[in-house]
Amino acid sequence: MKKLRISQIFSKLVVTKPLGTKSVHMHNFITKFVKILDIFKKFAGNRVNELGNIPRPGVVPKFSDLEVIALSATAEAYGIDSENYLFKRLENEKGELLPNLITRRQYNQRRKLTARLGEEIRKDIANAMDGNEFVFSIDSKPVKVCQNVRAGRCAMGKDDFDHAPAWGYCSTMRMKYYGYKLHAVCGISGVIHSYDMTPANVHDIHYLKDIQWEYHDCMILGDKGYLNAKVQQNLFDVANITLEVPYRLNQKNWRPPGWAYKKFRKRIETLFSQFNDQFMMIRNYAKQPTGLFTRIAAKVSALTVLQYVNFINHRKIGQVKYALI
Repeated sequence: MKKLRISQIFSKLVVTKPLGTKSVHMHNFITKFVKILDIFKKFAGNRVNELGNIPRPGVVPKFSDLEVIALSATAEAYGIDSENYLFKRLENEKGELLPNLITRRQYNQRRKLTARLGEEIRKDIANAMDGNEFVFSIDSKPVKVCQNVRAGRCAMGKDDFDHAPAWGYCSTMRMKYYGYKLHAVCGISGVIHSYDMTPANVHDIHYLKDIQWEYHDCMILGDKGYLNAKVQQNLFDVANITLEVPYRLNQKNWRPPGWAYKKFRKRIETLFSQFNDQFMMIRNYAKQPTGLFTRIAAKVSALTVLQYVNFINHRKIGQVKYALI
């Protein structure tokens, strides 16, 4: 029997490629961008003018502020965390669908300027889904800025020591890392209502100082990192907030947490897993703290918008990976 070489075998294979695959892909991206833009327009209210821009003097941008926010959220929803890749695809295949598309440099600059507007709209979207909840979960997750061996050479925050990263330890993952912490509070349905970023060496308890001014007459479920009798009493006295935290094994009154606590706590743990999986929070391309915070804000906005798409379509809001299908 005559043996064929590998090169001869592959030469006999005919690989066909569907026509217009890239165009269809980017057309679908732009279609979803328009859909997400409509959601931001719906909740923008009087924060922007009729052109979708924050009222300000100077030249009126043709690519509006709402479009910048929507483009950022759409890119994060598709898992595109590289601005270079995003604009290479858009510039080559946008055609007449995005005639006023700005440059990558302008997009990067304006995304930082519109981050506050995006967060205000995001909160309104979150309240539209579960604004009447009175039980919340609180937790934090590590946000690495580089590998540990490169921490000494990391230039992030060298010009802004107040917002510079720091060394921290994650007891859940049992790892030491260099970066920040993402603190978040979500409802029992899985919608993030508030969040913040701190250096990694800031203890979780300190975020509760901000909580007492944003929430009242509710119950917050935390893990053992929030166990502090003085803080729990202060939250109850100031804002009537009941902070439920499981006891440690070496405490006298230890008892296993109930099923309701485990079920509701799983909501925020699932959200953090989605941030790492679909929204690529484990990767970081930012060079400065402002850029990193802007990217984190875009990821949270994208998550909330996808949840809202499921909400209005009467689907489970937690299945954000299938929201744009």
